[in-house]
Amino acid sequence: MPLTDPQKQIFESDARMRVCVAGRRFGKTFLSMWEIAKFARFPNRKIYYCAPTYRQAKQIIWDDLKQQLTSKRWAKKINESDLSITLVNNTKIFLRSADNPDSLRGVSMDFLIMDEAAMIDQRMWTEVCRPALSDKMGHALFITTPRGMNWIYDLFNSAAHLDDYESFQYTTLDGGNVPSVEVEAAKRELDEKSFRQEYLATFETYAGLIYYKWDAKSNVTVHAPEISDRTLLHIGMDFNVDPLVACVAVVLEDQITIFDEIVINGSNTFEMVEEIRRRYPNNRIYAYPDASGQARKTSSRTTDHMIMRNGNFQLKVKGNNPPVLDRIAAVNANLKSAQGLQRLHITPNCKNVIKSLSQQVYKEGTRIPEKDGKIDHMSDAVGYLVHWINPIRGPQVVHNMGTQRYAHY
Repeated sequence: MPLTDPQKQIFESDARMRVCVAGRRFGKTFLSMWEIAKFARFPNRKIYYCAPTYRQAKQIIWDDLKQQLTSKRWAKKINESDLSITLVNNTKIFLRSADNPDSLRGVSMDFLIMDEAAMIDQRMWTEVCRPALSDKMGHALFITTPRGMNWIYDLFNSAAHLDDYESFQYTTLDGGNVPSVEVEAAKRELDEKSFRQEYLATFETYAGLIYYKWDAKSNVTVHAPEISDRTLLHIGMDFNVDPLVACVAVVLEDQITIFDEIVINGSNTFEMVEEIRRRYPNNRIYAYPDASGQARKTSSRTTDHMIMRNGNFQLKVKGNNPPVLDRIAAVNANLKSAQGLQRLHITPNCKNVIKSLSQQVYKEGTRIPEKDGKIDHMSDAVGYLVHWINPIRGPQVVHNMGTQRYAHY
């Protein structure tokens, strides 16, 4: 398939180092394969594609890259375990991850693609990859969605004043793969900062309050929901000894109302389940717990999740917790989306929920939530619940040829 005009501008640039920040589903992977092919047409080259993790490196590009190279009969040898391909001209292509920097130390590179570079530690570039390009005067392409104002922000701005550097910035719509109606739908679901970052590819600062969309006037509601024995309850829970916390909500369509909270100091999951059942003995309960509860044992024989299931809770949980930043983004988007829609409300009696959402901050100079053990557990409980019920969904993508191909990030 042909490149779009924005992709062509990047592809045809003569700059040795190119920095491209782009919105979700811009077509970064497709462009990366074109870039690999461009450099691979010369014999005896070493080309590296680096993603934040091994899993991402394999999932994002490996299968498509193999298919393209084998269909054109370029591939001579494919090593599945090493994620490497040797071409008929003896050029070698390697897929590597930033979570294993030692795998790149001491190598020599002709071309490097650093995908989702904003999620990679700067030292991977400065201490490992940049030296690997020096002996061959190799080229590099950084292609990423922004992640706050980190080192990619600095590199992007510096590119305008550095020889052999060029920077590019494109929105999701510029990529031509996502229809405008889908972007408008995302605008309704995401909070402002997340929407601008993920779809408009702008650099956003996340310093200060974590739940910056919190508004006591609009998110606190005095209209408590009517509860009966037939009401389905949704309970977010964070496992901790001191305190153990839970938030209790009702959900109507996409509207979440937290109307009760439970905080027990020096407790355990047996006591939490007992307290929930004391308050709501006959209700069906969907529980959204910390995923660590499948391994964490309150007693020598039972895990926290087993205790909850024995209490007749239906658990909504996967093998791992969702990423912290995804959880935070979901809560902010439900507090108030970029279009001003509010889907998360708290009744005034839930003082710990209100305190947690209105006061928790990031550690200074980072996007790591401050964990003081006083207010952070309740926001985690809220996050597990909200992320499951109203998660931030990726865009429906329309391929260049007009057929839908992707339905997720």
